[in-house]
Amino acid sequence: MSEAALYVGCDVGSSRTKVAVLDAGGRILGLAVRKSGTDFTATAEACLAEALAAAGTDAGRIARAVSTGYGRLNVRYAHEQRTEIGCHAGGCYHAFPRAITVIDIGGQDNKVIKLDAAGRRTGFKMNRKCAAGTGAFLEEMAARLDIPLERMNAMAERSTDMVRLGSFCTVFSATEVLEHIRHGKKIEDIVKGVFYSMIKRIVEMDSLTAEVVMTGGVVAHNPYLVRMMEELIGRPVLVPPHPQFTGAIGAALYARSGSGEP
Repeated sequence: MSEAALYVGCDVGSSRTKVAVLDAGGRILGLAVRKSGTDFTATAEACLAEALAAAGTDAGRIARAVSTGYGRLNVRYAHEQRTEIGCHAGGCYHAFPRAITVIDIGGQDNKVIKLDAAGRRTGFKMNRKCAAGTGAFLEEMAARLDIPLERMNAMAERSTDMVRLGSFCTVFSATEVLEHIRHGKKIEDIVKGVFYSMIKRIVEMDSLTAEVVMTGGVVAHNPYLVRMMEELIGRPVLVPPHPQFTGAIGAALYARSGSGEP
């Protein structure tokens, strides 16, 4: 294995595409993220170019690339594809090499992945039939509340009287939100209720054994969700250094290993 070799992971999600460039020692050299848009192939290419530029290098040093995520088959420069389950698990275990429960909150789904002390998967649950507890749920609630998505975290932090939502369903929750607005509830209190609804939904998916690690773009942009999770389960929650890029980093680790394990 050449010390000059680079390893690339590309995670094409339904909302965002992420690329990570690693060296032979597993050190992160470059990262890039863009909206996935309607042309996954072009976005993956653009992210690669951006990540390589951030690393101060070019594609000539790439030894291997692995793609993952919803659009992993659309990445032309990938040598192979891996599931996002394995890549998120591998990326989190790389950051925290011990028994952990990984919670990944994505744009269209969320996952609870359990790993033992050796990094082997011992359990897995996924919410894929409903947008509740996902980034799409937050986007819909932001639209209903007529506020920018990026303001939701700060608003939830300012809440002093959380409004609880009775439904996990996105459609019914939207109706509830409108009712709370009509009755004069503060927007920040409603937003905190939306956050709590997401966390409660995830907690009810599966038991959260061992240490809990939260990851994904939603977590990266809404760290208050982590604090709420800590309060709900009564113990600290870990977050990787680059939570939005965990899947891409896991894919790059697969590329570096050249085997079935990152």
